[in-house]
Amino acid sequence: MPQVARHLMIHGRVQGVWYRAWTVETARGLGLAGWVRNRTDGCVEALVEGEAAAVARFVALAQDGPTAAKVARIDVVEVGVEGLSGFEKRGTV
Repeated sequence: MPQVARHLMIHGRVQGVWYRAWTVETARGLGLAGWVRNRTDGCVEALVEGEAAAVARFVALAQDGPTAAKVARIDVVEVGVEGLSGFEKRGTV
């Protein structure tokens, strides 16, 4: 299966609602690699890579996120595959 990678900027009420923890759990469950972090502008940023169908499923699920989140929009950009392993939560930038 071909590997793809997507950079996501998630806008809305996505900080302080366990969005990053949800992202890690969901991405790992789909067998994806990458990372997630908060941004000082209030967004959540993520890089996900893996099989195309799993990445597409993750992006679809991210529209809702955890129960307390209110996602306004997600900006998705196709990026090059880095060959990451595992999925981690990173510090705020």
